Amino acid sequence: MQGADKGQSGSLDGDGLSIGIVRARFNDAITTRLAEACLAELAALGVADKHIQQVTVPGALEVPVALKAMADSENCDALIALGCIIRGETYHFELVANESGAGVTRVSLDHQLPIANAILTVENLAQAEARAEEKGRDAARVAVEMANLMGELL
Repeated sequence: MQGADKGQSGSLDGDGLSIGIVRARFNDAITTRLAEACLAELAALGVADKHIQQVTVPGALEVPVALKAMADSENCDALIALGCIIRGETYHFELVANESGAGVTRVSLDHQLPIANAILTVENLAQAEARAEEKGRDAARVAVEMANLMGELL
């Protein structure tokens, strides 16, 4: 089948792309590191600062509604969700992790808009610290690659 590999090369050229980022403030030290790594990677991929819109929300449960507002604006080629949920002693961890993840996915599917979900769900602070920078960079790469792929598909 000719052309079956279209898009599989995964273009990481961010030139001309507009990216929206929603960062949760809860566990601020971690989410700040996520954002810094993400922004550095977006710059390395060629996404211009002027084409990056950033907003901050209180916590992971508020991320999807801000993503939806950005998606509704139709100003972004892709979105990035940044947050950190650390397991505690109650069921709250599962609730926040499941509902924020489902909300992010719903916005993405409803709008046919790629969203790189870098809301960390970890057992402890050490795990969050170990993952923050790598996952921030990963989110930037996923957003750029998927924006380019969706540009080919739609």
